[in-house]
Amino acid sequence: MTAQQGFFFLFSAFTLLSALRVVMVRNLFHAAVWLIATLAGVAALFALLEAGFLAAVQVLAYIGAIAILIIFAIMLTRGMMSSTERRLNSWSGLGAVVSVVLLVILAQVILSFPWATPGMALAHAPDDNIETLGKAIVDPAQFLLPFEVVSVLLLVALVGSVYVARARHKGE
Repeated sequence: MTAQQGFFFLFSAFTLLSALRVVMVRNLFHAAVWLIATLAGVAALFALLEAGFLAAVQVLAYIGAIAILIIFAIMLTRGMMSSTERRLNSWSGLGAVVSVVLLVILAQVILSFPWATPGMALAHAPDDNIETLGKAIVDPAQFLLPFEVVSVLLLVALVGSVYVARARHKGE
């Protein structure tokens, strides 16, 4: 086993364990922190796979967006933190069954996939793929409109969450 494979298994285990903690902790803030750790693990995996652009996007966009998500969650769920109602509902059993079924299906897909063997040639990405992606994002004929729509939606969500949080605070 090479050092790169060792780091891959280490970061994979870290990512899987932190993702498991995201869904197992009861505190919303702790879940968001574990989600940041999960996304950092994914960024490390991208870096190991020599996808530096994706690793940077993972850190800047997703981890940065999760920091905003934490702020949204804290502002919008202050009342839920001190709630005395049950955390589990009547759908918990069905959710567990569906999760196990999906796990079995995913395991079958992974086990039946023809993974690369040491003798196989690997496909190489073109050298100008980042430049092509950048041009596609700002090209009016391609992805400029969806890119701008997403930015406006995020701005509306931010303004809306501040408005809802202030309305709740004034009503208390």
